[in-house]
Amino acid sequence: MDARFVGITDLVEAPSVAVVVDVMRAFTVAAWVFAQGAEKIVLAESLDDALALKAHHPDRLALKDGPPAPGFDLVNSPGLLRSADLDGRTVVQKTTAGTVGALAVKEVPLVLCAGFVVAEATARLLRTRRGDSVTFVVTGDDGRAEEDLACAQYIAARATDAGTEAAGFLRRAAESSAAADLTTGVRRGAHPDDVELCLELDRFPFAMVAALEDSLMVLRPCAVPSPAGDDSSL
Repeated sequence: MDARFVGITDLVEAPSVAVVVDVMRAFTVAAWVFAQGAEKIVLAESLDDALALKAHHPDRLALKDGPPAPGFDLVNSPGLLRSADLDGRTVVQKTTAGTVGALAVKEVPLVLCAGFVVAEATARLLRTRRGDSVTFVVTGDDGRAEEDLACAQYIAARATDAGTEAAGFLRRAAESSAAADLTTGVRRGAHPDDVELCLELDRFPFAMVAALEDSLMVLRPCAVPSPAGDDSSL
């Protein structure tokens, strides 16, 4: 597998596969949204678009970064989502980096959104795409976010070598500036358990695939081949 690691602004050509990584916290949150029963996530271009998408379908729930705000039902925190009942719901998500990265590659044939919580499922899905060039989009801090780069590199390594150990990659993420910001309360709309939840390796058994549906970028959970039938040699 030919893997490239780029920031959002460094995307110059559409690859055949893109893996958009936002560990702290957009795609950790997305995984929790699905775990709490949501059917799909609509990725919004802006906060105004998120509210408009909700207004057209009042049964949708809108989610954003930062503290609670009028019109928004959920905040971008896995710790605050653990008790939410989202069974069968559609969530409209707008975040600072993760959703921006996914929308930047919306024309790519296969777009996966990932964090450590779905790392192995994502790697297993990539193993089914033999020979593809994969671009990992490091969304945070203009492509320099250490937690996102560590996760991207871990998934890429697992996709080619199922024996790759996670400890070093998780340590890099735990020592990142994003983790420090969450721990010290710099980021609003957070829960004390957010860092721990973002670093919970392979909490969920599904990957997450984003695709255009009626001009909207929609994220859905995706079942992947079982480890027993997995051939990791590429």
